Amino acid sequence: MTKPRPPQTDAPDELLGGLIERVTFHNEGNGFCVLRVKARGHRELVTVVGHAAAVTAGEWITASGMWVTDRDHGQQFKAAFLKTSAPTSLEGIEKYLGSGMIRGIGPVYAKKLVRAFGDQVFTVIEEQPERLAEVEGIGPIRRERMVSAWADQKVIREIMLFLHAHGVGTARAVRIFKTYGTDAVRILSENPYRLARDIQGIGFKTADAIAKKMGIEPQAPMRVRAGIAYALMEARDEGHCGLPREALIPLAEKLLDVPTTAIESAIQEELLDGAIVADRVQDAECVFLASLYRNEQGIAELLHQLRTGPAPWADIAADTAIGWVQKRLGIALAQSQQSAIRMVLREKVALITGGPGVGKTTLVNAILNILDAKRLRIALAAPTGRAAKRMSETTGKEAKTIHRLLEIDPQGGGFKRKEDYPLDIDLLVLDECSMIDVPLMHAILRALPRSAGLLMVGDPDQLPSVGPGQVLADLIAAKTLPEVHLTEVFRQAAQSRIIQAAHRINAGHMPDLGKPEGQSDFYFIAVDDPAEAADKLVKLVTTHIPRRFGLDPVQDIQVLCPMNRGALGARALNDALQAALNGESAPVVEKFGRRFAPGDKVMQIQNDYEKEVFNGDLGTVHAVDMEEGTLTVDFEGRIVAYGFGELDLLQPAYAITVHKSQGSEYPAVVIPMSTQHYPMLQRNLLYTAVTRGKALVVLLGQKKAVAMATRNGSRRRRWSKLREWMR
Repeated sequence: MTKPRPPQTDAPDELLGGLIERVTFHNEGNGFCVLRVKARGHRELVTVVGHAAAVTAGEWITASGMWVTDRDHGQQFKAAFLKTSAPTSLEGIEKYLGSGMIRGIGPVYAKKLVRAFGDQVFTVIEEQPERLAEVEGIGPIRRERMVSAWADQKVIREIMLFLHAHGVGTARAVRIFKTYGTDAVRILSENPYRLARDIQGIGFKTADAIAKKMGIEPQAPMRVRAGIAYALMEARDEGHCGLPREALIPLAEKLLDVPTTAIESAIQEELLDGAIVADRVQDAECVFLASLYRNEQGIAELLHQLRTGPAPWADIAADTAIGWVQKRLGIALAQSQQSAIRMVLREKVALITGGPGVGKTTLVNAILNILDAKRLRIALAAPTGRAAKRMSETTGKEAKTIHRLLEIDPQGGGFKRKEDYPLDIDLLVLDECSMIDVPLMHAILRALPRSAGLLMVGDPDQLPSVGPGQVLADLIAAKTLPEVHLTEVFRQAAQSRIIQAAHRINAGHMPDLGKPEGQSDFYFIAVDDPAEAADKLVKLVTTHIPRRFGLDPVQDIQVLCPMNRGALGARALNDALQAALNGESAPVVEKFGRRFAPGDKVMQIQNDYEKEVFNGDLGTVHAVDMEEGTLTVDFEGRIVAYGFGELDLLQPAYAITVHKSQGSEYPAVVIPMSTQHYPMLQRNLLYTAVTRGKALVVLLGQKKAVAMATRNGSRRRRWSKLREWMR
């Protein structure tokens, strides 16, 4: 056995070469990887850490670096330089083919292919594919799929050669190929900055590194204009539709390291091209991405048009209808609810807002019953699958996600329903409107016929939409649409400690964190040390809550974290919960630093119009097929397939961020609260988290963190112009 080397900190570089046995971890964003390598001169596998744009089991690596001893992971070879090359040994070729990189070839067929063709297997697939029929089990369909996958891999390998030196990983190379096809290298050679604009997950810095290698000057107009567009897109990702000029210029200066004059000149060119628009918001000179500017303007115009003309239910006598619906439902409506019904029956466009327990659901049900009696065509929709499902359960009527209602166009990523093909309805009821961003609201209004009405329901105190703008808040602040804001908490709801806590938090007061008498729906468990809190949280989810409340730890309990990072962040807790709840499941596929096995709870993390799966959708891994290189997910009865190269679209979802939970409700939520999360400890975040729990909410961590969140009511301003357009 090779004698372990002592830890060294400033030793000269050593060389190490070997065959990659397993890719333990690979971060597509920065190329950081952890590899298990069968190295020359070592009897046992060694751990190598370093950076590589793309890396696959079976490849040969050459690395230079030093041996270190990591406190948690033991001895490792820390590579300052790491180069991968295609395998030449039979063992390497078999591992490479069996890694799932070519759909249709898994470990079994990899072994058969190597046995049949030896080290000529790559040549056979590429130049003599008919010979694949010599291998038992490879019929015409599988052969066609293998040849097609190999051809795609060849194009991707060419793209990879072009991008390799710039830290662009395999998943992104696949995305570049899907976006640009065989023209990828030509397009990137002409304007590498298109990467940052066209492909999600590739930023300006990556595109800029490629451009620099290609000889594009720092002050080239192409570069400066791309930097301005990127700064505005970054602002969009933080919820802004535009930025004040005085904020944009320093941002661009820092990003580009060029004089202000070059930036001013590039802004002028972008304005002339129509890519951006200049306008004022209150007293600030702002610059907007043109699409978002037109979306906000369009929302205001379409709402104005929608409000004109009589409502399809204009002949309903409100007082008679209120008496009838109370009798029909066997309820007594509060005065505030009766006033709301009168307003809705009077108006074509209206807002109903309020927090938990104030009777929004009862009110909407009463309105739907009244309008149903008149045989009006009514559509119900919400931003997420879970919110739509909850809407269906509370109303007894079909509710769809907004994306399904508007009928996605998979090719363009837009919607089929618009002015020339409007929805065939008299009224649209939208729930969870705080989640709806500017582009989605514009799409909804384009799809509504001018004769139809619109009823928007939401809680303005929750987190704003993940996407750009603050539609609900702006519509309320403009005071140009009729709104009923419900505040009275009804007696039955007032008995819930969850609802008591939510309203106290929303008012800026500490919730009651004392130990309740008997069984309750709201608990606080004090733990100061984050590592100890993480251990306790895992026991709570896996053992204590299921035993005491009879809940399923995977399907019924959701951990909601203020942040991704830290010992009590979503990433670390996901790893711990996955190991505890599904650690024995097989087969396992490890991609992009994540592990997936049948039974795992997963979440889609970006919209995929082809698969009709959207950001925030939760599902369960149904099966992993190592031979086909596919993983299937059950999204509430709908089975969706992913190639292994697409698994960066999914992440384990035993623990998710509060932002990702918007619009959803869970039987039980567990919320870790730590001062580690101080950048995110805000009142609307804690309020949103607590109101996600239907039957049980457990806060676990530091009382000081709860106090910080409750106290911090300041909301970062989002730059948008909708409020002004509405006025």
